[in-house]
Amino acid sequence: MPAGGRLLLPGLWLLGGLSCLLAAAGGDRRQVTLQYLPGSNSSSASLLHVRAVGRNDTLHYVWSGIGAPTVLLVYTRSESSALHVNWTKLLSASPAGAVWIEPPGSVVYSTAVVFTKVFEYNGTNASGLSKGQEEPFYPSYDLAGFSWQIVNQTALMAKFQGRNTVDPGGTSHNGTISFQVTAYEEGGRDGPLPRLLHTANSSKVEFIMDSVAPRGNKSRFLLEVVTVEEKGGHKRLQSVRSIDDEYTPTIFEMAQLVSEPRNDSVGPSFFQWKTTAYGSRDASRENAIRCRYYPLQTANRTLPGPSIAHAYFGEGLGHSHSIAAINISFSGEDGEVYAEKGYLSWSALLGFGTPPKDAFSPLVMAIVAVALGTPVVLLLAGALVVLFARRKRHSQYEPIN
Repeated sequence: MPAGGRLLLPGLWLLGGLSCLLAAAGGDRRQVTLQYLPGSNSSSASLLHVRAVGRNDTLHYVWSGIGAPTVLLVYTRSESSALHVNWTKLLSASPAGAVWIEPPGSVVYSTAVVFTKVFEYNGTNASGLSKGQEEPFYPSYDLAGFSWQIVNQTALMAKFQGRNTVDPGGTSHNGTISFQVTAYEEGGRDGPLPRLLHTANSSKVEFIMDSVAPRGNKSRFLLEVVTVEEKGGHKRLQSVRSIDDEYTPTIFEMAQLVSEPRNDSVGPSFFQWKTTAYGSRDASRENAIRCRYYPLQTANRTLPGPSIAHAYFGEGLGHSHSIAAINISFSGEDGEVYAEKGYLSWSALLGFGTPPKDAFSPLVMAIVAVALGTPVVLLLAGALVVLFARRKRHSQYEPIN
């Protein structure tokens, strides 16, 4: 290779490596604490409070296993805003006003996400699901009827683990349904699949089914998610597609629920996931399970209570707020993975601001630059060599007087 090519190619690699380091070093940080708040002798009557303090603002994520698993998201324009709970009222039949943020004037925006039910249906007639038919379904698992305990808590992670108390002798009595919560201090990307890209303004929830016995040979599962928006707000369902599957092999779609931004808020809130789940604790391409989602349902929706959403927003929740629901199924031919392994995990991000968007990594861009730049460098170097050789040949002739 000509000397020019030997010098330029390492330069391109050096540039790619430098861009990787700069990308990893960027991003805002928040001071994050994860606090367990026990409410009574019953471990199911407890809250998990993630408090993320930034520059002149604070994000509150309040997780609850009282009723259906719920997360309350509150954005405040204060570094000292604090969560307050009236436990007597929260555990009563009328919990409205039992949860609030001080000072109340610091609250700019609030929303909630509730995981209400898990449906099981016969995958041999899955076409009926898309047509709205009810025939393929078994009796659903009402998650408000589960007993939820907070286990495996670390500095920035905890798990709500639930067992069926409504039908303790049923098919799920030996299994568990869990929601694992992860908080982030800064932006980055998860190591395990699906390797979600996160910011300091987001948290992750992982839905896990472990050893819940299927009630049929072709059983598939579906999770119902309900969102609560303040009056006048609403969620939009978006599909974001990409040609890049560098981080999540064979998956080219990201789905997300995004709220309409308001002039006085940090921006939209979002609930985002990749269209895949996994059938093993060690997630890999081989145990991936296809994930589908269905149109957002907004007409005549109500939120069963009581829950922490009722405690914060009030009893007139269905009339004064916008409620929407979406069903997310784990199906397809690869749904047989759950029957074999007895395990399913699905991850999603929730947070504030613009949803994270995957892009080609600096390393991939550097490789592409080298692949496209090498022929150009060789052509230029070759042209210089030919030009230099011609000039040298002509210089050997003496001019004729």
